[in-house]
Amino acid sequence: MTKPENLDRLVRQIRACTLCSPYLEPRPVLHVSKTAKLCIASQAPGLKVHQTGISFNDASGDRLRAWLGVTREQFYDESKIALAAMAFCFPGYDENGHDLPPRRECAATWRARLFAALPQFETILLVGSYAQAWHLGDARKSNMTETVRAWREYAPRYIPMPHPSWRNTAWLKKNPWFADELLPYLRRRVRRLLAD
Repeated sequence: MTKPENLDRLVRQIRACTLCSPYLEPRPVLHVSKTAKLCIASQAPGLKVHQTGISFNDASGDRLRAWLGVTREQFYDESKIALAAMAFCFPGYDENGHDLPPRRECAATWRARLFAALPQFETILLVGSYAQAWHLGDARKSNMTETVRAWREYAPRYIPMPHPSWRNTAWLKKNPWFADELLPYLRRRVRRLLAD
């Protein structure tokens, strides 16, 4: 069995990565530690995150923190919560002004190595379909809505969620079970993980 890489060294390598430089300005953003019990696996940083170097430092982050029932201070405590997107750099915009998908070469190069070096998280929040596809593989359902609806099948190890973007406001209105059923469980789970 191969020994996992040194996490600190690997994080330095990721933060120095220029793999996507032919396509965009690299600025890898991640927040991890050897002690976190909860990981938030999302898709890719947005422009504000790219500019500040702080994950979920935008309106999506405000909504996500409300979903979790945590303060900014708790959310950014790397000793308790890890933040590791599918791609670490802002992928840019498409012709309609929407964020492009996470660049595939990022996950292909870094994700398995990073998760081998990280602690065995008690819970990983799978924010969006890209994280759900990578972490759940064939166990995911036919689409993001059905995967999130089946959250009890994956919990407590994995909790699939929609992205907290304002673009998903209509989704949230169409799927009230998310706020009524999943969010209370999520908040209890997060409270327990942060208390340990």
